[in-house]
Amino acid sequence: MLVQVAHILPLTVVQRSRELPLPGEVLVRAGQKVRASDVIGRAVTTPQHLVLNVAKALGVSDLREVRQYIEREVDENVEEGDILASRSGLGKRVFRAPVAGTIKLIWRGNVLLRVKSDPYELRAGLPGMVTSLIPDMGAVIQSIGALVQGMWGNGKVDFGLMNVLAQSADHVLTTDQIDVSMRGSVVLAGHCESESVLRYTAEQRLRGLILSSMPPELERIALELPFPVVLTEGFGERNMNTAAFQLLSTNDKRDIALNAEPFNRAKGTRPELLIPLPGTNNMEPPPEMETPLPGQRVRLLRNPYLGYIGTIDTVIPGMTRLPSGLRVQVANIRLENNELLKVPLTNFEILK
Repeated sequence: MLVQVAHILPLTVVQRSRELPLPGEVLVRAGQKVRASDVIGRAVTTPQHLVLNVAKALGVSDLREVRQYIEREVDENVEEGDILASRSGLGKRVFRAPVAGTIKLIWRGNVLLRVKSDPYELRAGLPGMVTSLIPDMGAVIQSIGALVQGMWGNGKVDFGLMNVLAQSADHVLTTDQIDVSMRGSVVLAGHCESESVLRYTAEQRLRGLILSSMPPELERIALELPFPVVLTEGFGERNMNTAAFQLLSTNDKRDIALNAEPFNRAKGTRPELLIPLPGTNNMEPPPEMETPLPGQRVRLLRNPYLGYIGTIDTVIPGMTRLPSGLRVQVANIRLENNELLKVPLTNFEILK
């Protein structure tokens, strides 16, 4: 059985499919170079509609008379404050558009207004070259550099200069460590345990934040931050794994792309950090799945050992019956504290 691989590589080539959530317009061409923050696709999401009661606003009781007071037509675009209808007489009444939008229907004294909204914009997520297009949906982008795959991301994408704040893998982030000199940069830190610290990073207008871990109750705050947040180890209180810390910390003051895409094993997506580096395009992309072998370093993916690092001691042949009654393929994993666990192959990933 094959096991998913989490990559921590000093130099590799990656190809990533970037797709809109629904069909739209692809804005790039094959062979085009893109930056991580470039918009490569755009789509209109489900629009919001408002029903405007013009009859009531103008004080008209006979709904058959209202149409003569409406000064706009169906499919006409209006801006906020534009006059939609007016009625002269004793004390002229004017009804204005509360927001910008398009008139989609006029009936029985009402106007149906489709609210103007910004389209969904798909960003490249990593710097590189567009190798192929996905019609109406997006593109495949190839990039070369150092790659670190994380455990959690808040869904945002950006690119900037990395400022290494953490001096060790067990670093804990505090507000006094962040100052105005870090504004506009991507900060590499360790564990964040406080809501106030997380909110303070937004006040300092960072470009991105790389953490080892944080308590699960901070997830809502991290989702609200205006920049990408990536956790290399996930939720809880965990030090950054040594391979990721060494690779990232030795690239201080280099540009780094943060694609904080949520971890979805079914879709094959996960948050990633890419440091662009010179290389050749004839390198082979790293495998996404591998056969588990003794000696391989792994990370556990299920509670109560979520995020723990260990080494494959043995892969048990055949199927093993778990206490739950399920029969699955299992490996003996020796944790860093020397504890030995029997773990289903689906419950860990190989670190490479």
